[in-house]
Amino acid sequence: MPRYFFDVHDGGPEFDDTGTELSGPDEARAKARSLLPDIAREEIPKNGDQRTFTVMVRDESGHPVYSATLSFAGLQLQR
Repeated sequence: MPRYFFDVHDGGPEFDDTGTELSGPDEARAKARSLLPDIAREEIPKNGDQRTFTVMVRDESGHPVYSATLSFAGLQLQR
């Protein structure tokens, strides 16, 4: 099975050095899409109401095969 690497960009890159064996690019795409809400759920409460999270998927050769971005914008409304 091919190995895919999921690099997370959230103000600075975090590179995946281990990767995950998946059946192919469709499964890698699905995994990237499911990672974004989990990352946002953990990171948004830590600092700020304006956040952008990107997952870049690379194949075993290091070539990008998929990228997904999730943006969060919060605005506190006062009376």
